[in-house]
Amino acid sequence: MDRTSALDSAFLHVEDAHSSLHIASLGIFEGPAPSQDEVVTAIERKLPAVPRLRQRLRAVPLAAGRPVWADDPDFRIEHHLSRLRVPAPGGEAELREVAGVVLSEALPHDRPLWEDVVIEGLEDGRWALLTKVHHTMADGIAGTDLLATILDQAPEGPDPAHDPPQEWAPARPPGPARLVADAVREQAVLRSQELRGLPGAVGAALGHPVTTARAAGAIGQGVLGFARAVVPTTPTSLVGSLGRDRDFRWTRISLADVLLVRERLGGTVNDVVLAAVTQGFRDLELTRGLGAEPDSVRCLVPVSVRRPSSSTLDNEVSALLLTLPVELEDPRDRFYEVAARTLALKESHEAQAGQWALAVADALPPPAVAAFLHLAFRVPHRNLTTVVTNVPGPRTTLYLAGRRMLATYPYVPIADRLRIGVAVTSYGEDLLLGITTDRDSTHDADVLLAGLRSGFDDLLAVASSRRPRQESR
Repeated sequence: MDRTSALDSAFLHVEDAHSSLHIASLGIFEGPAPSQDEVVTAIERKLPAVPRLRQRLRAVPLAAGRPVWADDPDFRIEHHLSRLRVPAPGGEAELREVAGVVLSEALPHDRPLWEDVVIEGLEDGRWALLTKVHHTMADGIAGTDLLATILDQAPEGPDPAHDPPQEWAPARPPGPARLVADAVREQAVLRSQELRGLPGAVGAALGHPVTTARAAGAIGQGVLGFARAVVPTTPTSLVGSLGRDRDFRWTRISLADVLLVRERLGGTVNDVVLAAVTQGFRDLELTRGLGAEPDSVRCLVPVSVRRPSSSTLDNEVSALLLTLPVELEDPRDRFYEVAARTLALKESHEAQAGQWALAVADALPPPAVAAFLHLAFRVPHRNLTTVVTNVPGPRTTLYLAGRRMLATYPYVPIADRLRIGVAVTSYGEDLLLGITTDRDSTHDADVLLAGLRSGFDDLLAVASSRRPRQESR
């Protein structure tokens, strides 16, 4: 059994009747759509590579510890695979409507926290695979790796002769007494390790005072950076109460164009993305008559702290809090301001402070952390406006049941009072963007989508008018 971390279990506590905390991807495939038997066969043979897909969460009685992952003795792959058909003519509008309905539904907690939905009837003979994975199970990078594992790297898939089906027998599920005993034992071991390690930590601190002071100073600087988020943003209709239903829109941008902008203007790919997102929110605010005021759009930007050798599905992320310069009209000014702000945030050690805070949360009694989260996410505030996540995706072509995947659009959940979320990934030669909105309150998401595309186009125009940096010296 694997125990969830404080961050993993936080996504359970945040979820409520208005917020379903799953990440997702909408893969578009060449036709014809495979039969249900073909889909079952293609995915079932990959399950041994991802044991978590056949495990469910077990809550610890008396809240003595965080939930654990344990084999589901009732696992049936058919419970996680379903099919839907879009109405004619099967265009993007029809697919968007069906995808929104599926994404609005929470994953049942009494079984493994994932599902795949085959969506048939798309125009040009295409079909889609909508994959949902609860955020408790995986972060964005782990979710992307999971998709790459479930799909094939060749049309014919793995050779059955070299990769025969494996029989699976679930481990006996833990009873209530064992769950409590294991949780108490783990807490006792953790406290003992902390006590035993204290003299060594003190000795190391005294032996290397400069290094210790720098580390403490970096964390303190990062904590102060997060503390700035206590200051409310400018009032805006971009945040507020949420309904249950979600809308999902998407678009694609040439990755070569994005790389050209980065090459000509400097910064990073993420700076290019965030500058385009800034224009999208600027256009949305101006359309709503909000004035695009400074400090009106503060976004949470997840930052991976995953080690290169890590192969777990757990969440290994920290975050930066970036205020988007929506008040700036010129695309060049917006880009350079975004690049300067993101660089300053990286140098402020906010990501390290986030890691430290999560480590502290892991060491605290689970009931105290759960109580804090329940309170924090149910008190109205104006500290955040949106979330923008950017996760590199596979560059090689992927297949399912011999059908080539043409695109994969990412979905990020929204919760608390955030009515809009933006997710970005890459696949092949494209940068793919997905926009999540609250259906009840956000009826103008097309304005944001058009603004995003316009933001990329404007940056490309600016970059195309400049010679490469190495030639301009």
